[in-house]
Amino acid sequence: MSDLSAAQLRINEAAMQLFAKRGSAEISVSELAGAAGVSRGTIYNNYPEFNRLFEDIAARLATEMHARIARAAKDISDPAEAVSDGIRHFVRRAHEEPEWGRFILRFAFSHGALRSMWEAQPAIDLRNGLEAGRFNFQPDQGPSVLAMIGGTGVSAILLVMEGHKAWREAGSNAAEFVLRALGMEPDEARAIATRELPPLPKQ
Repeated sequence: MSDLSAAQLRINEAAMQLFAKRGSAEISVSELAGAAGVSRGTIYNNYPEFNRLFEDIAARLATEMHARIARAAKDISDPAEAVSDGIRHFVRRAHEEPEWGRFILRFAFSHGALRSMWEAQPAIDLRNGLEAGRFNFQPDQGPSVLAMIGGTGVSAILLVMEGHKAWREAGSNAAEFVLRALGMEPDEARAIATRELPPLPKQ
């Protein structure tokens, strides 16, 4: 969200918190203005189509995270490492940005743009891994594999957000289980899932 003005950033962050807290895409202008510490006029000036605010935030968040994950995977030659790192990037970001994590937990599978975060780059990595012989699944099982990756990633985020696991352990466990499900040997899957995780590229 680096292209947003200071006011828009405050509004977006407050809206994301309210959406996650409510578990609903419906909030009032007055409620948002109070949470963001701005006037109702500021809300309308920045978002004249207020009823599209949730859609705008979800789409922006998905586009931004997809681009960062894609950049992170660009220089990784091993598809298994790319899949593992992608899962762990999501878990670490939820730890570092709790409001972002709560928003993901609430809406990851109920909104098309957010679902795409778990489908875009992972689909590329899965195809590359299948072609390279790193993964073992039938091509027509791709959608099910993507759903498994998304579900495992969100479950790991839940463990972190509720304080059951530290992000490193939750992320590495999730990545290891996914790699083993894709046909990798346990020792190799564990080694890849516990390797040092590089920083997620900036926006």
